[in-house]
Amino acid sequence: MNPKDFLSMADLSAAEITDILAIAKRLKARRVPSRALLGKSLGMIFQKPSTRTAVSFAVAMYEMGGLALTLSEQQLQLKRGETLADTARTLSRYLAGIMIRAHRHEDVEILARYADVPVINGLTDKEHPCQVLADLLTVMEAFRVKSPADLKKFHIAYVGDGNNMAQSWMLGAAILGLHFTAACPRGYEPDKDFQIQALRLSKRSGARVAVVEDPREAVAGAHVVYTDVWTSMGQEEEAEKRRDIFRKFQVNESLMEMAHPKAIVLHCLPAHREEEITASVLEGPQSVVFQQAENRLHVQKAVLQKFLGGRSKSS
Repeated sequence: MNPKDFLSMADLSAAEITDILAIAKRLKARRVPSRALLGKSLGMIFQKPSTRTAVSFAVAMYEMGGLALTLSEQQLQLKRGETLADTARTLSRYLAGIMIRAHRHEDVEILARYADVPVINGLTDKEHPCQVLADLLTVMEAFRVKSPADLKKFHIAYVGDGNNMAQSWMLGAAILGLHFTAACPRGYEPDKDFQIQALRLSKRSGARVAVVEDPREAVAGAHVVYTDVWTSMGQEEEAEKRRDIFRKFQVNESLMEMAHPKAIVLHCLPAHREEEITASVLEGPQSVVFQQAENRLHVQKAVLQKFLGGRSKSS
């Protein structure tokens, strides 16, 4: 893989996803300090709060011999009106790469346009690609398969808001040729442009990607049941309304009875117990959510090694 930006799942080919996950698997199996990124620094810009993204990227850089700098908007001159373009051009002269967790996907695109070093999407309102890579590794481990290509025989169901997680998963499934169904209330489906892009990619890979309104239809026979919060950051004023609309989309024991007997449950966390998922399911034997959270670290290492291990974009 040539050094470039990682803003979307669509920035990766099936072969590149497979490569990253193979590296992550090896690094997880032998978690020892390395010198892979010795002398390199990652700037981490946070417009939103973070637990898993912040800690996994920082620890990943440390364990590979590099340095991670946490940069909030309050620390940067962005707070005083400096443009993202000027910030990108300045940071490129100090850093080997930039990871940003942003409110708007457009901010990440602007940063990447002006930066001379790779930019990694740590989360936006449109996508969360690093999370999907960790999810894929978790599913591979749960079903003991060696490659993402082996996941084609499994059905992945996403239940809830058609948000950034659903959109990145749609693209990832379409690229890899997987069977993926998202169940979302009417008006809360993934954006049409993501559905169109997933359909186009599916025609090349043979994927089956669908969006339905009935969560029971999506979960019927599914090997993976995935959910996320009903109210994402920045939507807090809609919380009460969303609880009413999404009530029948809760992942509970009744819904899980529709899934494959050996199905696993995924949640990207943080979770709101008794809203999008019941405590009994989240803490139950089918849940692998904390293994999933751990895999953020191993995947971040692989992503950083791939994107920061080479030269700058302008080299």
